[in-house]
Amino acid sequence: MKRIFTTLIAVILTTMCVMGQTNADDIIGTWSGRQDGAGYRVKVTKQSDGTYQGQMLWMERDKDADGKKLLDTKNPDKKLRNVPHDRVVIFTGLKYNADKQHWGGTKIYDPRRGMKAHLTVFMERDGRLRVKGSLLGISESVYWTKVK
Repeated sequence: MKRIFTTLIAVILTTMCVMGQTNADDIIGTWSGRQDGAGYRVKVTKQSDGTYQGQMLWMERDKDADGKKLLDTKNPDKKLRNVPHDRVVIFTGLKYNADKQHWGGTKIYDPRRGMKAHLTVFMERDGRLRVKGSLLGISESVYWTKVK
């Protein structure tokens, strides 16, 4: 009886550990978020080298006061300054770290500020992504919810 009980507990604990694990491809899909009171959507795709890329798909505030599409005018790369804000690639080369169960190893680009910051992405228990940008010891996190 004691062996059965011990085996049952081991199975339950193993199942709980496995269920709590994040898979690298869990990040793939379309995600919605809000920042500064405005909504946006980002599509995350897996690249041929096994890394992940995120590209803006939609922004609630994508036009200026004159009704013209906002362009990535603050981009340090002058060739990309005519890309509409709602089409900007915000990260490439994102890698999954299975030991730490998060994604990182690249930078995220903020077209509103024209800046890049170190990127770390965590899968929260409720299925949201916590997207954390860090620059010079200052961090900012936003939460993304998967679009079904």
